[in-house]
Amino acid sequence: MYTKESPLVSVIIPCYNHGHYLHEAIDSVRQQTYPALEIIVVDDGSTDNTATVAQAARPLTYIYQENKGLSAARNTGIRHSKGEFLVFLDADDCLYPDAVAVNAGLLLENSALAFVSGSYTLFFPSTNQVQPVVRQVEGNHYQHLLRGNYIGMHAAVMFRRWVFDNFMYDTSLKACEDYDLYLRVTRRHPVLHHGHLMAVYRQHGTNMSGDSKLMLQTTLQVLAWQQQHLQNTIEQAAYRDGINIWKAFYTQQLAHKLTKVNGFSLHDYLSFLKNDPDLSLHTLRSSTSSIAIFNKMIQILPSGKIRKKLSSIFTMDRTPAVGGVRFGHFHRYTPFSTEFGYDRGGPVDRYYIERFLGDQAHDIKGRVLEIGDNSYTLAYGGERVTKSDILHVDESNPSATLVGDISHAPHIPDNSFDCIILTQTLHLIYHFTEALHTCFRILKPGGALLLTVPGITPIDHGEWKETWYWSFTDKSMKRLMEETFPGGISEVTPYGNVFTATAFLYGMGLPEVPKTKLMYDDPHYQVIITVKATKPMVP
Repeated sequence: MYTKESPLVSVIIPCYNHGHYLHEAIDSVRQQTYPALEIIVVDDGSTDNTATVAQAARPLTYIYQENKGLSAARNTGIRHSKGEFLVFLDADDCLYPDAVAVNAGLLLENSALAFVSGSYTLFFPSTNQVQPVVRQVEGNHYQHLLRGNYIGMHAAVMFRRWVFDNFMYDTSLKACEDYDLYLRVTRRHPVLHHGHLMAVYRQHGTNMSGDSKLMLQTTLQVLAWQQQHLQNTIEQAAYRDGINIWKAFYTQQLAHKLTKVNGFSLHDYLSFLKNDPDLSLHTLRSSTSSIAIFNKMIQILPSGKIRKKLSSIFTMDRTPAVGGVRFGHFHRYTPFSTEFGYDRGGPVDRYYIERFLGDQAHDIKGRVLEIGDNSYTLAYGGERVTKSDILHVDESNPSATLVGDISHAPHIPDNSFDCIILTQTLHLIYHFTEALHTCFRILKPGGALLLTVPGITPIDHGEWKETWYWSFTDKSMKRLMEETFPGGISEVTPYGNVFTATAFLYGMGLPEVPKTKLMYDDPHYQVIITVKATKPMVP
């Protein structure tokens, strides 16, 4: 029974040969706290037990069609649905019990919204690991989507029915049909995104998102369709960023695949070479399996000319001969900026800091302490933060809620914080081990320290030049965390490569560095090191 207060929600479940998962998806809908639901299973030409599972789970609407693909299956579900709101749940995924109620409530609160989207959890069945994916996005949704698909999982989205009076899923796309729809809708209508966990996204060997070459091609195709609609320089910049970010993301996946001979194909490599030639050649030549890969390529190449060309690419040494290096703009004794690139669009290391905090955003919750200011707390914690504290050494700072030195702060009670954000600060503290001991003491059991420290870096010319004491490595941070977080769990990760380290030392701004260069990490050139340290629970 549905009312004005609880309008009918249609949950559409397309299924193609995922009958062994389907009952879990259906059960997750039946367990919703929201009272007014209809379930529509669209069997897209399955040859397994999908029909048997769906019919055994009645009452629901079961529709069979010849195999036409995911977009067509969703469109079929739309045409057979009756709900005022619509949710699309893949047969191998599940909804959290309050998912429908949360999104429906937000749509009811704001009648202008075309859709509302939430966060989700990645589930890895082979290891039983779970990983929450929480992104905070407020406003300018079209611009954010041009840079990347922050939504990530369509089951976390609830649409109004009228959206599909104007838009349908594009059946010409083999992938990224959801990303394409989000872009088309947000270009014209307001939407909302939030951090509440809505659904579980099962990661297994048959996920379409695992096909890096297909995903790269279709993502770039979807973005290219938006180019004619860009209305200003901000959208144009977001579009260019998106192209670079997607290329970097999927070429990294192709690089990993390339090192596995059994998973390699010529078409993968050529796509890799087209989108990031530097990384493709580096990966091929540095791989321990490179000779086997090359031999396999030779066997499947169609002609002698192409074989010869590829052979020259493979054997080409892009390293200049001794005496042949061209210095160009780097032939100077002074950097382009002495302000870490702030005067050129922002520092290079900020990319790694924000990438780290974005990945760990689900830990920024409850009572959070940040040093100096609370900008990262607000940006990445959002509604999960119940109290935001700022620790500052200067009592004249009006924004500080606590005053003192983190390396000696006996006035801060034990077990006070769910999370501490300590970015690019430890190197300014001479007794830095004492600062880490304080963090351990004032964290609640189960609380997280999110820490970043500099590795390869310029030294400040201004305010901090007299107190810039240290640089670190991943090895030193691992040892430090073992000593200062006894019994805790620490994840230490270095970020950077020789290109970004050089750019940072010369003071280049972040906008000047191609995104494809930023996303490749080489542990021999550590620009920053990140640490997530969790205080052990009380026995």
